[in-house]
Amino acid sequence: MVGQPGVYADVQVLAAPVVALGEAGIVPPGPGVVEGNAIPYKPDAAAKKKENAEHWLDRDPELRCYKPGIPRAMYMPQPFQITHGTDKIQMLFQYAQASRTIHMDQVNPPPADTWMGHSVGHWEGDTLVVNSDNFNDRTWLSRAGDFHSDAMKLVERLTPITADALRYEVTVEDANVFTRPWTMKMVLYRLLEDNAQLMDFKCVELVEETFLGHLRKNQLVKRWDGDTMTVDITRRIPPVDKLYER
Repeated sequence: MVGQPGVYADVQVLAAPVVALGEAGIVPPGPGVVEGNAIPYKPDAAAKKKENAEHWLDRDPELRCYKPGIPRAMYMPQPFQITHGTDKIQMLFQYAQASRTIHMDQVNPPPADTWMGHSVGHWEGDTLVVNSDNFNDRTWLSRAGDFHSDAMKLVERLTPITADALRYEVTVEDANVFTRPWTMKMVLYRLLEDNAQLMDFKCVELVEETFLGHLRKNQLVKRWDGDTMTVDITRRIPPVDKLYER
């Protein structure tokens, strides 16, 4: 749905739903955060990641307003708040009203896998080290289709750089998907506005067209191929832009 064959067999071009978004559908560039610049997928997992990337518009859990999971919640372009208690650290995320508790004491793991995982932390000097597991396999790591299984385990390290910045490092281990553990590193910044706060982000759950589109009297969806829907979109271009139409 997102990509379709172009002039060259090995080059995909954007499909109509993305083209119709114009600039709103563009993902801004940024420096790489993966150590070594490549995620070490197993061959079969690499093929699945490629397929996910080609169909992210109707497969990415973020677009369906599901809980983002960890580590993705930590680097989404939405703020989160940290509250430090006596033996718990609570993180509340603006996206999808997600939250996680980092237990600084030993507690029993949850009875079943969870979206945000089970996190236990300890201090190494001024670095907070967090070990997390008990994830389900329904979250992604990015919009590029990067995924994991329910065997994923994380080791996160949060170290203050200044009073307003943290160095965030996370090592991902998942023997079902990756050939070896791998690491991401980035800097997280505090919001410094006087009125900085988490806002009420209205992410509409069960996105209407994806889940309820089949009930429309006049269908937008041309056809379904498993979980992938093909949508016909006609875009009207003002005369002034026709000079630039390809």
